[in-house]
Amino acid sequence: MRVSDIIRFYSNKDIRDRILEFSKNREIMIRYKDKVGPRPDILMFDNDILESVKKGATSFHSSIERWSNPLFLKDIKSKKELDNLRIGWDFIIDIDCPYVEYSKICANLLCEALEFHGVKNYSIKFSGGSGFHLGVPFESFPNEITGVNIKFAFPDAARIVAEYLRQMIKKHLADSLLEMHSLTEIGKNVGKSAGDLIQKEDFDPFSVISIDTIAISSRHMIRMPYTFNEKKWLISIPIKRKDILSFNPIKDANPSSITTELGFLNISSKDEARQLFLQAFDWNKKMLSIKIESISKTEAPKKAIKEEFFPPCIKLLLKGLEDGRKRGVFILINFLRSCGWDINSIESKLKEWNLKNKEPLPENYINSQINWHKQIQGSYLPPGCDNQGYLKDIGICKPDEICKLIKNPAAYPFKVMKRRWKNGE
Repeated sequence: MRVSDIIRFYSNKDIRDRILEFSKNREIMIRYKDKVGPRPDILMFDNDILESVKKGATSFHSSIERWSNPLFLKDIKSKKELDNLRIGWDFIIDIDCPYVEYSKICANLLCEALEFHGVKNYSIKFSGGSGFHLGVPFESFPNEITGVNIKFAFPDAARIVAEYLRQMIKKHLADSLLEMHSLTEIGKNVGKSAGDLIQKEDFDPFSVISIDTIAISSRHMIRMPYTFNEKKWLISIPIKRKDILSFNPIKDANPSSITTELGFLNISSKDEARQLFLQAFDWNKKMLSIKIESISKTEAPKKAIKEEFFPPCIKLLLKGLEDGRKRGVFILINFLRSCGWDINSIESKLKEWNLKNKEPLPENYINSQINWHKQIQGSYLPPGCDNQGYLKDIGICKPDEICKLIKNPAAYPFKVMKRRWKNGE
């Protein structure tokens, strides 16, 4: 790429405005042809960008975290000082694969997963190479998670959510890749042997596509929107959700054809990601305690358990809710699956239940949840009794004497049946 072409690209004021818009409260790192600029750095004015480019700058990178004054990072000596300087952080998933068609499939599935959790105002950005960045803005987060102010929860919270989503799409991603190409073809496209793609006798899609949760760390940086990727000299450009699968990097990310219609992480809805964080942390808690509380490992009953055996919380939930309806859907689906209900019976019960809610959820929301669960192998337990964000927060935790003996609503029917069996009923 000629220097004159780089200067010409950044001379576009609309391009500089988008870069400057994203740089607010972020630490900046500028990459030059043969070196990287000092850190911490900031962009304050439109002219800062163009002057840097005239000095040889090729791309601009920014922190995931937002700071009250990024320049103060130079003197930070402790985690406490770092936490106090941080005013927020964005959730960014970095998808990378040598074969961009696989990256597109992964990005599309992650978008579905975000939407499944009620997150609509997320952003998608082509990396400029062969991957994508998906982002959820800080303004969409809950104020706190597990009793901790969310701004202090970085990077642990981001890693938990990323790993949760990673595992959520894993099987469907593997199936989608194998529908496109054989294992041999996949290996050839990413420069690996077919044997390198197998773990524990199964195809591991993450041997092909990287979603690196460890890289999510303090002062971690990403390539800013509307800036060059020096490997391919394409532009890291925000794209629309509907355009992911049809995206053509050579055509759509060519510096000569860029428009600045879309921003990155500039649209949000307060508390929109609450359900995502709650479910990710609940999943993580189960992973830490017993690896994974999968009904497929503890064997769901072969015959559906009747409602008369359900715990008080589920019976109350089934009468309809005023608040927490989306969390109610999540609880019901996982509870009923753990009780041996088939997905069609669950769908009928959900639609019947939804009509009892003070304000029913849109039918397409119910359908989307059911359709997602049809793709998932096995079942997961519903949130535990001590999970403050679900049963207690919704106001349906009304324990009886059996509830004192269990930690999860799914255990309740088995306790009741065991008692009745002992009493000869």
